Amino acid sequence: HKTPKRQQSKQILKIAKMFSRSASKIVRPAVQRALVVNSRQVASVALRQVAAAQGVDVVKIGELAKRTFMSTRPLSQAAPAITASEVQGLFSLWNDALATLDPDTVAKRYAKTSVLLPTVSDTPRTDYDSIKSYFVDFLQKKPQGIILESNVIQGDDYCMDAGIYEFTMGASGDKGKARYT
Repeated sequence: HKTPKRQQSKQILKIAKMFSRSASKIVRPAVQRALVVNSRQVASVALRQVAAAQGVDVVKIGELAKRTFMSTRPLSQAAPAITASEVQGLFSLWNDALATLDPDTVAKRYAKTSVLLPTVSDTPRTDYDSIKSYFVDFLQKKPQGIILESNVIQGDDYCMDAGIYEFTMGASGDKGKARYT
C-alpha cells in the first residue's frame, strides 16, 4: 500500500521520463532523493531542477502532470478530432505546394514552431526563412512525391504521419526514397 506522497513521487518519476535521455543523469538522482525523503516539497524541487536543466519553464507541477508527451495543452482542452485519412491528406496539400515551384508557398505549409529535417540537406531548418531557403534550391529539381508507406499516430491533441515517400525530380527524372514525418 503506497502513501499519497510516495504515489506523487512515482508520478514525478513518470513525468521526468518525458524529458530527454540526456537529462536522466539529473532526473534519477533528484527523484530518488524525493522518494527517500518522501516529501512533496523535495519532489517539487526535483522536478523544477530537471525542468531548468532542460530549459523548460515549469510553473506548476500539477499543470505539467496533466500533459502528455508532445502535448501542448492540458488534456481537459482536447483538440478537434481528425481522421487518419485527413492526416494523410495533408501530404497532398504539401505536394501541391511543391508543384507551384514557389518556395514561399511551400514554406507557408510549415508551422511557426516546426523543424524541417530536409531530404537532401543535413542542416535542420527551424524557422520560416531557413525553410524557405532550403526550398529555393530544392524546387529547382521540380520534385513531386508519392507516399509509399504511411503510419498515422494520434494522441489527445496531436497527430503525426511518418513513413517513406519517393520523389521524382521532374528536371532530371531521378527518383529517390526518403523518410518523412
